[in-house]
Amino acid sequence: MNTYLLPIIAISIGVGIAFITKKQKSIGTKLLLSFSGAFLLALALFDLLPEVYHHLDTPHTVLFIMCGILLQLVLEFFSKGAEHDHDHIHQKDMGFPWVLFISLCVHSFLEGFPIHEHNNMVYGVLIHKIPVAALLTTFLFQSNYGKAQIIGFLLVFTAMTPLGTYISNNTILATEYLDIVNALMTGIFLHMGATTLFETSKGHKFDLSNLAVICLGITMAHFI
Repeated sequence: MNTYLLPIIAISIGVGIAFITKKQKSIGTKLLLSFSGAFLLALALFDLLPEVYHHLDTPHTVLFIMCGILLQLVLEFFSKGAEHDHDHIHQKDMGFPWVLFISLCVHSFLEGFPIHEHNNMVYGVLIHKIPVAALLTTFLFQSNYGKAQIIGFLLVFTAMTPLGTYISNNTILATEYLDIVNALMTGIFLHMGATTLFETSKGHKFDLSNLAVICLGITMAHFI
């Protein structure tokens, strides 16, 4: 299936989950978030990391990976961790959440960059986006934002990953800076995956169901 279409389908599924669960966070969403975090983390280790170490020397590889981790930390500072179920956002604010909107869109845009070279990564982004979209939609529905604002938020957010993939496929990034971009994205995915696993554990302890879906995510990533 077209790699531009898959992230759109994933977000649509996430929005559907938010409707089905009656706009409330569910245990299933938490488990899906754990699974997606493990799957994305494992894919970054199995797929992206060996590739960047193969094409870049070790000091530069480590530097760019750390820059990716720092970039993701900056984005999460502005998004308040909304992409992995933090509750530190004032949901009843009447003004449109521009900082949250921009940080999540940048985050989503960057996720599209490594897909053209590493087709397996599209599955990691796909599975990661489903629970993120469900949580984001739940937050928007529980807020006082108007329907037009919510629809606009979700439409632009949905377009960001395909846009990142398109730019990565059709600009100088696809030739001269591909390895650097992949190293940056490795850092972003490593941080995203590890943080998601940490945040979805109850009291930062893993129960049996959580551990089972994490093992499943790692196993599936290994065999892709």
